[in-house]
Amino acid sequence: MFYSFLRNVIRVILFIVNGKAKYLNREKLPEGPYILVGPHRTWFDPVYFALAASPRKFGFMAKEELFQGSIFRWLLHHVNGFPVNREHPGPSAIKTPVRMLRQGDISLIIFPSGSRHSQELKAGAAVIAKMAKVPLVPAVYQGPLTFKRLFSRKRVTVAFGDPITIDRKLKLDDEGQASVEQQMQDAFNQLDQQIDPNFHYVDVTGEKKAEKETKEH
Repeated sequence: MFYSFLRNVIRVILFIVNGKAKYLNREKLPEGPYILVGPHRTWFDPVYFALAASPRKFGFMAKEELFQGSIFRWLLHHVNGFPVNREHPGPSAIKTPVRMLRQGDISLIIFPSGSRHSQELKAGAAVIAKMAKVPLVPAVYQGPLTFKRLFSRKRVTVAFGDPITIDRKLKLDDEGQASVEQQMQDAFNQLDQQIDPNFHYVDVTGEKKAEKETKEH
Protein backbone atom coordinates (compact mmCIF):
# COMPACT_ATOMS: atom_id res chain seq x y z
CA MET A 1 0.00 0.00 0.00
CA PHE A 2 2.71 2.50 1.03
CA TYR A 3 4.84 1.57 -2.01
CA SER A 4 1.98 2.33 -4.42
CA PHE A 5 1.12 5.57 -2.59
CA LEU A 6 4.72 6.79 -2.67
CA ARG A 7 5.09 5.84 -6.33
CA ASN A 8 2.06 7.96 -7.24
CA VAL A 9 3.35 10.91 -5.21
CA ILE A 10 6.76 10.74 -6.88
CA ARG A 11 5.17 10.41 -10.31
CA VAL A 12 3.25 13.67 -9.77
CA ILE A 13 6.32 15.49 -8.44
CA LEU A 14 8.49 14.44 -11.39
CA PHE A 15 5.74 15.38 -13.84
CA ILE A 16 5.58 18.87 -12.34
CA VAL A 17 9.38 19.22 -12.34
CA ASN A 18 10.26 17.63 -15.67
CA GLY A 19 7.08 16.90 -17.60
CA LYS A 20 5.90 13.60 -19.05
CA ALA A 21 8.59 10.97 -19.43
CA LYS A 22 8.77 8.72 -22.48
CA TYR A 23 8.81 4.94 -21.99
CA LEU A 24 9.76 2.69 -24.91
CA ASN A 25 9.18 -1.06 -25.44
CA ARG A 26 7.04 -1.67 -22.37
CA GLU A 27 5.56 -4.64 -24.23
CA LYS A 28 8.87 -6.44 -23.70
CA LEU A 29 8.35 -6.57 -19.91
CA PRO A 30 7.56 -10.12 -18.69
CA GLU A 31 4.37 -10.92 -16.79
CA GLY A 32 6.20 -12.62 -13.93
CA PRO A 33 9.13 -11.48 -11.76
CA TYR A 34 12.40 -10.41 -13.35
CA ILE A 35 15.56 -8.42 -12.70
CA LEU A 36 15.71 -5.01 -14.34
CA VAL A 37 19.35 -4.24 -15.18
CA GLY A 38 20.84 -1.08 -16.60
CA PRO A 39 23.80 1.29 -16.52
CA HIS A 40 23.69 3.51 -13.41
CA ARG A 41 23.80 7.11 -14.69
CA THR A 42 22.14 9.22 -12.00
CA TRP A 43 20.93 8.69 -8.44
CA PHE A 44 17.30 8.91 -9.59
CA ASP A 45 17.36 6.55 -12.61
CA PRO A 46 16.06 3.65 -10.46
CA VAL A 47 13.04 5.83 -9.66
CA TYR A 48 12.32 6.31 -13.35
CA PHE A 49 12.87 2.59 -14.02
CA ALA A 50 10.30 1.72 -11.35
CA LEU A 51 7.82 4.25 -12.72
CA ALA A 52 8.33 3.07 -16.29
CA ALA A 53 7.70 -0.57 -15.37
CA SER A 54 4.73 0.02 -13.06
CA PRO A 55 2.39 -1.37 -11.88
CA ARG A 56 4.95 -4.05 -11.00
CA LYS A 57 6.62 -3.44 -7.64
CA PHE A 58 10.39 -3.56 -7.21
CA GLY A 59 12.92 -4.28 -4.52
CA PHE A 60 16.49 -3.04 -4.50
CA MET A 61 19.80 -3.28 -2.70
CA ALA A 62 20.93 -0.34 -0.56
CA LYS A 63 24.18 0.15 1.33
CA GLU A 64 23.74 -0.92 4.92
CA GLU A 65 24.73 2.51 6.28
CA LEU A 66 21.37 3.86 5.12
CA PHE A 67 19.58 1.51 7.52
CA GLN A 68 21.22 2.92 10.66
CA GLY A 69 18.64 5.66 11.19
CA SER A 70 15.18 4.53 12.31
CA ILE A 71 13.34 6.76 9.82
CA PHE A 72 15.38 5.65 6.82
CA ARG A 73 15.22 2.04 7.95
CA TRP A 74 11.42 2.23 8.14
CA LEU A 75 11.17 3.94 4.75
CA LEU A 76 13.55 1.56 2.97
CA HIS A 77 11.78 -1.45 4.45
CA HIS A 78 8.42 -0.22 3.13
CA VAL A 79 9.76 0.31 -0.39
CA ASN A 80 11.30 -3.20 -0.47
CA GLY A 81 14.89 -2.15 0.14
CA PHE A 82 17.35 -4.50 1.84
CA PRO A 83 20.84 -3.77 3.23
CA VAL A 84 24.08 -4.92 1.63
CA ASN A 85 27.63 -4.44 2.85
CA ARG A 86 29.41 -3.27 -0.29
CA GLU A 87 32.87 -4.15 1.01
CA HIS A 88 31.90 -7.61 2.25
CA PRO A 89 28.54 -8.57 0.66
CA GLY A 90 28.22 -12.03 2.22
CA PRO A 91 25.71 -14.79 1.31
CA SER A 92 22.66 -12.63 2.15
CA ALA A 93 23.45 -10.38 -0.83
CA ILE A 94 22.39 -13.33 -3.00
CA LYS A 95 19.94 -15.21 -0.77
CA THR A 96 17.73 -12.22 0.11
CA PRO A 97 16.99 -11.10 -3.48
CA VAL A 98 16.54 -14.71 -4.63
CA ARG A 99 13.95 -15.22 -1.88
CA MET A 100 12.15 -12.01 -2.86
CA LEU A 101 11.98 -13.03 -6.52
CA ARG A 102 10.73 -16.53 -5.74
CA GLN A 103 7.75 -15.04 -3.90
CA GLY A 104 6.58 -13.82 -7.31
CA ASP A 105 5.05 -10.41 -6.58
CA ILE A 106 8.24 -8.31 -6.52
CA SER A 107 10.92 -7.81 -9.16
CA LEU A 108 14.38 -6.31 -8.61
CA ILE A 109 16.32 -3.36 -9.95
CA ILE A 110 20.04 -4.08 -10.06
CA PHE A 111 22.83 -2.02 -11.57
CA PRO A 112 25.50 -4.53 -12.69
CA SER A 113 28.23 -1.88 -12.44
CA GLY A 114 27.27 -1.33 -8.79
CA SER A 115 28.13 2.39 -8.94
CA ARG A 116 27.33 5.49 -10.97
CA HIS A 117 31.06 6.03 -11.42
CA SER A 118 31.94 2.61 -12.83
CA GLN A 119 31.18 1.02 -16.19
CA GLU A 120 32.59 -2.40 -15.29
CA LEU A 121 29.84 -5.01 -15.02
CA LYS A 122 29.83 -7.47 -12.12
CA ALA A 123 28.49 -10.98 -11.57
CA GLY A 124 25.70 -10.52 -9.01
CA ALA A 125 22.71 -9.99 -11.30
CA ALA A 126 23.42 -13.09 -13.40
CA VAL A 127 23.91 -15.30 -10.34
CA ILE A 128 20.67 -14.10 -8.74
CA ALA A 129 18.73 -14.49 -12.00
CA LYS A 130 19.96 -18.05 -12.47
CA MET A 131 19.20 -19.10 -8.88
CA ALA A 132 15.75 -17.47 -8.90
CA LYS A 133 15.00 -18.71 -12.45
CA VAL A 134 13.98 -15.27 -13.69
CA PRO A 135 15.14 -13.29 -16.76
CA LEU A 136 17.28 -10.20 -16.87
CA VAL A 137 15.52 -7.27 -18.57
CA PRO A 138 17.89 -4.60 -19.95
CA ALA A 139 16.89 -0.96 -19.50
CA VAL A 140 18.56 2.38 -20.13
CA TYR A 141 17.87 5.90 -18.93
CA GLN A 142 18.60 9.00 -20.99
CA GLY A 143 17.91 12.46 -19.63
CA PRO A 144 19.15 14.96 -17.04
CA LEU A 145 21.89 13.61 -14.77
CA THR A 146 21.35 15.89 -11.77
CA PHE A 147 18.17 16.90 -9.95
CA LYS A 148 18.88 20.54 -10.80
CA ARG A 149 18.93 19.71 -14.50
CA LEU A 150 15.55 18.02 -14.24
CA PHE A 151 14.12 21.53 -14.03
CA SER A 152 15.46 22.22 -17.53
CA ARG A 153 12.49 20.14 -18.76
CA LYS A 154 14.76 18.08 -20.98
CA ARG A 155 12.72 14.94 -21.59
CA VAL A 156 13.53 11.74 -19.74
CA THR A 157 13.39 8.55 -21.80
CA VAL A 158 13.55 4.98 -20.53
CA ALA A 159 13.75 2.05 -22.95
CA PHE A 160 13.45 -1.68 -22.26
CA GLY A 161 15.13 -4.48 -24.19
CA ASP A 162 14.39 -8.14 -24.85
CA PRO A 163 14.61 -10.34 -21.73
CA ILE A 164 17.86 -12.28 -21.33
CA THR A 165 17.32 -15.82 -20.05
CA ILE A 166 20.16 -17.47 -18.15
CA ASP A 167 20.43 -21.11 -19.21
CA ARG A 168 20.31 -23.37 -16.14
CA LYS A 169 23.18 -25.37 -17.63
CA LEU A 170 25.38 -22.30 -18.05
CA LYS A 171 28.29 -22.24 -15.64
CA LEU A 172 28.85 -18.74 -14.36
CA ASP A 173 32.61 -19.03 -14.37
CA ASP A 174 34.70 -16.30 -15.99
CA GLU A 175 33.69 -17.39 -19.49
CA GLY A 176 30.00 -17.78 -18.67
CA GLN A 177 29.85 -14.47 -16.83
CA ALA A 178 31.62 -12.72 -19.70
CA SER A 179 28.99 -14.07 -22.08
CA VAL A 180 26.11 -12.69 -19.99
CA GLU A 181 27.89 -9.36 -19.48
CA GLN A 182 28.35 -9.03 -23.24
CA GLN A 183 24.65 -9.69 -23.83
CA MET A 184 23.75 -6.99 -21.33
CA GLN A 185 26.22 -4.46 -22.73
CA ASP A 186 25.07 -5.11 -26.30
CA ALA A 187 21.47 -4.57 -25.19
CA PHE A 188 22.37 -1.30 -23.42
CA ASN A 189 24.15 -0.06 -26.56
CA GLN A 190 21.21 -0.96 -28.80
CA LEU A 191 18.72 0.78 -26.52
CA ASP A 192 20.86 3.92 -26.35
CA GLN A 193 20.99 3.91 -30.15
CA GLN A 194 17.23 3.47 -30.36
CA ILE A 195 16.61 6.52 -28.17
CA ASP A 196 19.33 8.73 -29.64
CA PRO A 197 21.96 7.54 -32.19
CA ASN A 198 24.22 10.41 -31.10
CA PHE A 199 24.04 9.63 -27.39
CA HIS A 200 27.27 9.56 -25.39
CA TYR A 201 27.17 9.22 -21.62
CA VAL A 202 29.45 11.49 -19.61
CA ASP A 203 29.82 10.95 -15.86
CA VAL A 204 29.58 14.63 -14.92
CA THR A 205 29.58 14.00 -11.17
CA GLY A 206 32.57 11.69 -11.40
CA GLU A 207 34.52 14.18 -13.49
CA LYS A 208 33.83 16.99 -11.02
CA LYS A 209 34.89 14.77 -8.12
CA ALA A 210 38.12 13.79 -9.87
CA GLU A 211 38.84 17.43 -10.74
CA LYS A 212 38.31 18.48 -7.11
CA GLU A 213 40.62 15.74 -5.81
CA THR A 214 43.28 16.77 -8.33
CA LYS A 215 43.13 20.42 -7.20
CA GLU A 216 43.39 19.39 -3.54
CA HIS A 217 46.59 17.52 -4.26
